[in-house]
Amino acid sequence: MKKTLRVGKSQIHGKGLFATKKISKGTVIGYCDAVPSRKQTDYTLHVEDGTVDVTCCLKYINHNNRPNVVYYDDLSVVALRDIKPGEELTHHYGDDWK
Repeated sequence: MKKTLRVGKSQIHGKGLFATKKISKGTVIGYCDAVPSRKQTDYTLHVEDGTVDVTCCLKYINHNNRPNVVYYDDLSVVALRDIKPGEELTHHYGDDWK
């Protein structure tokens, strides 16, 4: 899936992750490489078993109230809808996230 993604400058926050090809709804985009979290960072995910820090390019998925991807507790990232080439991948990190 790496040829389908690129890291670039985000209009949302710093760096973002962008589709280079169309990604269809329901596609598993990838699985996060992660390590147990020692402290909260911008790349910390809260999962069923605690917290982890994402160490791969999937860490650049930024927050949006109308996301196009979702993280699951098994650390998979799945497209919630069709994603166009050039579109930034976003996830809803919760109502407290700004």
